[in-house]
Amino acid sequence: MIQEIKYFSVPLPLLEEQKRNPLTMDLWLTEIGEIRIEKGTIWNPGFLNDRNMLIYCTSGQGIIQISKEQIPVSDEQFIIIPQNNDIKYYSVIDRHSTLLIACFNGAKAEYFSSEFSVVRNLIPSVNNMVANREMLFDEIFNNLSKGFHDENMEYINFCFGHLLATFVFAHKTSEDLAYETNPVVRHAIDYLGKNLDKKLTLKQISEKVGYSPTYFTTVFRNVTGYSPISYFSHLKILKACEYLDYTNMKIKQISFELGYSDPYYFSRDFSKRLGLSPRNYRYRVNSRQNVT
Repeated sequence: MIQEIKYFSVPLPLLEEQKRNPLTMDLWLTEIGEIRIEKGTIWNPGFLNDRNMLIYCTSGQGIIQISKEQIPVSDEQFIIIPQNNDIKYYSVIDRHSTLLIACFNGAKAEYFSSEFSVVRNLIPSVNNMVANREMLFDEIFNNLSKGFHDENMEYINFCFGHLLATFVFAHKTSEDLAYETNPVVRHAIDYLGKNLDKKLTLKQISEKVGYSPTYFTTVFRNVTGYSPISYFSHLKILKACEYLDYTNMKIKQISFELGYSDPYYFSRDFSKRLGLSPRNYRYRVNSRQNVT
């Protein structure tokens, strides 16, 4: 069973107006929704003819099939699927899935879809720009319920641009976490970010900030939602994505740069967190760029 908790589609005549409006013509929203997919159920939005789709999994676990490729996705992961793809979402047999989705188009859409058409993790942050994604979704939902007049649509599309930025630039805004939390966590995150080439232990990290491992883990988890080691791994994987996206470094070299003594373990850790291997990640990104 598929339940549309909230769902709005912008009428076609209004989309034509958004295309001509100088304030919205570069990026406009076509539809947005919150969808609950019961366990063991398939959600089939069909062929994305002239729209790109952001899918943000807020809870649950499943597999996104893009054309003939299947990609695992779970809590706090997102993907931006380019237009002209046929997609389906398979919810696993033992968990319901909740997805926030947004379809969009415009000149800027090509950049977003080509750069982010792989599943990516989100690191929790107390920074409003990052932590309040769901609030921004709600703001758009609430304003769509007020009608489709010009000024409201302009505001909605600006909100959507802000929302999209919290995903696209998550690797930037997550750094702001270090400046809005207690000094111990801030110090620890700074230390982790400067030592991505090392294999740090919980004992080493906790000693650096002057706390016992047990107490430090509690404090860190309360602020970030992650254990220190898990957060450190997320930072490494984000850095690995940067290497894969923007350099020609070999995967073995990247693993050593990030403190992995075993390239196989690096590949396994990367696959576990992103749902595809480093090699496939680089292939998908490069193939999208070649197409565009």
